[in-house]
Amino acid sequence: MKDTLGVLLAGGAGERLYPLTRDRAKPAVTFGGNYRIIDVTLSNCINSDLRKVYILTQYKALSLNRHIREGWSSVVARELGEFIEILPPMKRVSDNWYLGTADAVYQNIYSIGSEQPRHVLVLSGDHIYKMNYQLMLDQHNAAAADVTLATILIDPSESDRFGVVDIDHYGRITGFEEKPRVTSLRSPYNPHMVSGSMGVYLFNTDVLLPVLLKDAEDPDSSHDFGKDILPKILEQYKLYSFNFIDENKKEALYWRDVGTLEAYYEANMDLVSVSPVFNLYDKEWPLRTQQRQYPPAKFVFGEPGRTGTAIDSVVCPGCIISGGMVRNSVVSPDVRVNSYTDVDSSIIFSHVNIGRHCRIRRAIIDRDVQIPEGTVIGFDPELDAKHYLVTDTGIIVVTRDYSLFESPVTVDYFTSE
Repeated sequence: MKDTLGVLLAGGAGERLYPLTRDRAKPAVTFGGNYRIIDVTLSNCINSDLRKVYILTQYKALSLNRHIREGWSSVVARELGEFIEILPPMKRVSDNWYLGTADAVYQNIYSIGSEQPRHVLVLSGDHIYKMNYQLMLDQHNAAAADVTLATILIDPSESDRFGVVDIDHYGRITGFEEKPRVTSLRSPYNPHMVSGSMGVYLFNTDVLLPVLLKDAEDPDSSHDFGKDILPKILEQYKLYSFNFIDENKKEALYWRDVGTLEAYYEANMDLVSVSPVFNLYDKEWPLRTQQRQYPPAKFVFGEPGRTGTAIDSVVCPGCIISGGMVRNSVVSPDVRVNSYTDVDSSIIFSHVNIGRHCRIRRAIIDRDVQIPEGTVIGFDPELDAKHYLVTDTGIIVVTRDYSLFESPVTVDYFTSE
């Protein structure tokens, strides 16, 4: 991995996660209470011994930049040439913002070339999975490949959600289908399944750079790796598949694209069962993040009907469950759930105060929201739709009022003495 540079794409606007992305980039959205979505991919990098990573940001990146600076910059050794570094759009080679995944990498071709890596690993900052990239690199070198794509076995009925890859029995890629409704392709790794692209691409640098330059000159290209770059170079270069080896160590392979509110909600709910589908507690593959200094979580009051309790839930430091009940939920740091309140199957972001006598079900509550006493969410679809965003599957998203500022400010802030 010493000759490999990671390029992590973290600049997407995340329209399908709106309103959670109203004030932040998608990779900066909270995941699992303590974490941000981008922490999962960055943890994969560190656990794979990949210690040179550029993070390409663009959209509303303030909280993401701060999180990387405070939580990840000290993980690597700068004196050894290691770095986890943010690259904002610089318009060095173009007057446009990033036009696609390939264009984002192309616009940072100067920075990539400055490191002179032998390989470039292109990653996405909005997927939830555990993967050892070293294994992918080992196979790439053994096959003398020019490009290697990570693929995952999926049911044919799910092919419309993935770029589907045609692979021969030697592991070489011979074709692509972009999110087909129906496909006749089957995977050589399992004849009943299809191989879908995971959006993880390993390039030889001497292949990547000229390909990017050529694509940048093509006015008909959408400048995307999956749609443009890879299909066009299929005949010219040796493209191989790396069949996903899951470090999550469960019976079913775990990879989630949390690009929609439904997928994001389900990925968080995967964490709260007795035997979680996605394991945060694996000491052999730890997830890292920035840890703020909060006191331990506290559960108070033990009276009948007023017992501070959390069942099948993730409850982070700084939380006070004060005579309320929390079930099947993810509760982020510095949250207070007050007496006689019931929270079920919900995701609560940090700095939320839920008043007394509330009933909340299947909700995502954004940071800094104050829920008034007696509020009912998740029981009356028509009433919920009047006040909140409600998805087609009935997930309610509660955000604070739009603000000019990242965090709430007091009235005194606007008053000069």
